[in-house]
Amino acid sequence: MDRLWNSIESFLADERVELDDLELSGRTLRVVVDAEGGIDLDHITSVARGVSRLLDESEELLPTSYNLEVTSPGLERKLRSPRHFEKALGKAIRVKTTAGETVRGDLAEVDETGFVVDSETGAVHVEFDDVAKARTVFSGPITAKPGSKKR
Repeated sequence: MDRLWNSIESFLADERVELDDLELSGRTLRVVVDAEGGIDLDHITSVARGVSRLLDESEELLPTSYNLEVTSPGLERKLRSPRHFEKALGKAIRVKTTAGETVRGDLAEVDETGFVVDSETGAVHVEFDDVAKARTVFSGPITAKPGSKKR
């Protein structure tokens, strides 16, 4: 997986795009990309074509048939690496620890070993090694979908 990550990351650097995450689940390779100031659909489409060519030309990177999914992190993004936490500073997050506790609040600090969440009960320090799952939480206005009836 490291070789795959490095190859895709190198290609994306030339496109001025950052490899945010890479996930291989069954036959689906999910490539999550981001760029300074965000990334639009046209840019994602262009990047997807390039990544597809890269993978097709290098059978040793992904020797079996695969489904490629290239996407942006979205409003609620998984936080898997210290870099993800750094990018989410000041945002609302939800963390499930390996001890089964859930911590919710604003991400206030990040250091080499962990991070601090300003929760309703006060500041909570969580070590990276103690994170089972973490993600940002979108907390904007809730609006009805177009065409749906208001209740």
